[in-house]
Amino acid sequence: MIIAKNDENKRSMLWKAATLGSSVLIVLIAVYLLAKLFTSNPLEGSWEDEDGNLGMTIEKNGTLMVNVPELSDGSVDVRMHYTLDREEKTISIHPDDEEIAKVMDDADGQYTKEELLRLVDPVATTFNYSVDRSCLTLTEREYGEQMIFLKK
Repeated sequence: MIIAKNDENKRSMLWKAATLGSSVLIVLIAVYLLAKLFTSNPLEGSWEDEDGNLGMTIEKNGTLMVNVPELSDGSVDVRMHYTLDREEKTISIHPDDEEIAKVMDDADGQYTKEELLRLVDPVATTFNYSVDRSCLTLTEREYGEQMIFLKK
């Protein structure tokens, strides 16, 4: 197929337009990827600890769902809040009293507030975090205990 027949000027203009268009597209994609790299939450997603006993689903809006083992067979989901500091690489997780009350209501009095707080206590603190591919390491800032989570 011959484009612009034998007119060299038209072919030259088409070539310039094509290279300009592709260059602009490459720059836009690079800007998008860089913006996403620096503004996205590196912890977002579903995580499960090595033993499979504790699960977390970290969401964009500062909330996370913690799935903890119950006193009996099964597990219970508790919604908590977090603050993320990307510069210091820390995450502070804290329970929400309203959400604890909601879980207590949904369980029809099966749990007390103290029992639920004890269940979420291992994650209700400030951690240094490290993400390596599909492995999240949370290191407690005060005592240095580590929790290792794998991406689901």
